[in-house]
Amino acid sequence: MNWGKATTLILITFVLFISGLSYFMFSAPDDEYDHQYYEDGLNFDHDYNRERQVLADHAQPAIDVDTCCIRFTFPQIIKGEVKMMRPSSDARDTSFALDNKNGSPIEILTKHLAKGKWQLVFDWKSKNKAYLYQQEVYIK
Repeated sequence: MNWGKATTLILITFVLFISGLSYFMFSAPDDEYDHQYYEDGLNFDHDYNRERQVLADHAQPAIDVDTCCIRFTFPQIIKGEVKMMRPSSDARDTSFALDNKNGSPIEILTKHLAKGKWQLVFDWKSKNKAYLYQQEVYIK
C-alpha cells in the first residue's frame, strides 16, 4: 500500500467518523433545562423568607396520612393551596385549595391518587403573613 491510498483511507475514515458524530448529535433529544432559571433565581429570596416565616411562627402543619385520606391540621386559620407533586411523573401533579375557616383539619381523599411518594408544597397566608412549607409523604 502506498502513501496515496493510506492518506485517502485515513481521510475517508475521518469524514465518516465526523459524519457519524454529527448524526448522533442531531438525533439526540433536546436538553431538558429550566427555561425560567433566572426568574426562579430572582424569586429565591422571596421563597426563602416565606419558609423562614414558618419556622419563626411555628406554623408547620401536622400531616396525617391514612388509608383513605391525607389530613392537614394548621395551628392557625389559613387560606392558600397545596401542590401535590409526584417525583416519578409530572403528569400526575395536582393542587388543592386550602381554607380552614373554622380551624378544623383539612382532608384530601387519596382514592384517586397514585400510591407512592408525593412531594407536598404548601403555600398559604395567615394574619397577613405569607408562608411556604414543603413535606414529603408516602401514600399507601
